[in-house]
Amino acid sequence: MVAFHFPPAAASSGIQRTLRFVQHLPAQGWEPVVLTAHPRAHERTNDALLADLPAGTRVLRTFAVDAARHLSIAGRYPGFLARPDRWRSWQSSAIRAGVALLRQEHFDAIWSTYPIASAHVIGAALHARTGVPWIADFRDPMAQEGYPADPHTWAQFKAIEQQAIEQAACSVFTTPGAAAMYRERYPGVPARRIAVIENGYDEETFASATSLPGRNLPLIPGAVTLLHSGVVYPSERDPTQLIQALGRLKAAGTIDAARFRLRFRASEHDTLITGLARTAGVDDLIEVCPPVPYREALAEMLRADALVVLQAANCNAQIPAKLYEYLRAGRPVLALTDPAGDTAHVALRAGIREVAALDSVDAIAGLIGRFVADAGSRSAWIATTDAVAQGSRRARAVELAALLERVGAQSAAA
Repeated sequence: MVAFHFPPAAASSGIQRTLRFVQHLPAQGWEPVVLTAHPRAHERTNDALLADLPAGTRVLRTFAVDAARHLSIAGRYPGFLARPDRWRSWQSSAIRAGVALLRQEHFDAIWSTYPIASAHVIGAALHARTGVPWIADFRDPMAQEGYPADPHTWAQFKAIEQQAIEQAACSVFTTPGAAAMYRERYPGVPARRIAVIENGYDEETFASATSLPGRNLPLIPGAVTLLHSGVVYPSERDPTQLIQALGRLKAAGTIDAARFRLRFRASEHDTLITGLARTAGVDDLIEVCPPVPYREALAEMLRADALVVLQAANCNAQIPAKLYEYLRAGRPVLALTDPAGDTAHVALRAGIREVAALDSVDAIAGLIGRFVADAGSRSAWIATTDAVAQGSRRARAVELAALLERVGAQSAAA
C-alpha cells in the first residue's frame, strides 16, 4: 500500500482511509504492508496516531523531503523540485525499496492512493518492474479545469492520471460522480476497471471518543451551537454566503450572541473567517478554534447541536470525508452544497431533510432559520440507522477486499 499520508502525519483526513484499510483488511484475509515517506516530509506529525496501527503492521518509511521546507533558499526553490508535488524526492527511494520487497516476497497486489501524485508515480513504477497487479486509488479527481494552476504541473498530473487509468488493473474513486467523469474522460477503458469505494467512519474510534470532553460544546447553556470541523477552502468550501446569511438572521432577530454560535474547528483559514465575520457584523456569533487530536474532534462532533458541511458546486464530484463522520455522530447535519452534487445525494440518501446551495444566502438563511426555530423535530436532520451502518470503514474494507480478490483472479487468468 503506497501512501504518503500515513501516521504519524497529522495534516490530512486521507490518513484515515489508508489507516482504516490497514486495520480492517486482515479480517478479510489480506495482509497490508505500507510503503510511505519518512516523517520529516510532513509539516505536522502526531506520534499518538501510531497507536492506531495494528500490532505487527509492517511499515517501510523511505527518504523524502519537502521542497518548500527543506530545499528552499530565502523562501524560493526551483519549480522542477516540486513537480508533480513538493515530495518528488520520495519517488526514487520508494521505488527502490518497493521493487526490492516485491522481488523478495510474494505480493498479490499493489495499491497506491492520490493525493499525493508521487504515490501513483511509485505505484506505476512498481507495477511496471514487477508485473504485480496495481490498483490506483483516487481520493480526489486529479487533472481538473484550472487545477493545478501551473501548466507544467497540470501536464504532469494529466500524464500520471492517464497512466493510472490505462495501466492499473482498476482505478478506484470515492464518489459516483468522479467515477462517471473518468469513464467519460477515458472511454476506451472498460467500465469495470473504474470502481467506487466511498469514504467512511471508524466505529471503534467513535466508541473511544464518547468518554472524551468534546471541548466543552456547547459553551453557552441553551444556545444552539453549530460546528464545522476541518479545513475551509476559499473556493471549494467558501464560507462567505454562510456568514452573510448569519448577518441576515441576526438583523432579523432570529439569532443573537446569547442564543447562537457557529464554531470553525481547524479551518486553516481563520483570518479569512474572522474578516468575513467582521464585515457581516457577526463576529460575536463566530468562533475559530485550533486543531485538536482526532478523537477529541469526534467527541466535539458528538456534542454539537448541528454539524455543518460546506461543498461548492465546483466539487460536485467530490464528497468531504468528514460527512461520513457527521452522519455517524448522530447529530443533525446542515448540508450547504449544490443539490445536484454527490455530497447532497449522500446526505439526502441518508435521510437528511434538505440541503441548501453554498452560494445562496437566501437558501442558507432559510435552512438555518428553520433549524433554529424547529427545536422539536430536529431528528429529521439526523441520518437513518441503515445509512450509518453502510458507511463504516469496516464495510469499505470488505468492498476493497472483494476488489482485490477480483483483480487477483483476473491476473491469474491472464
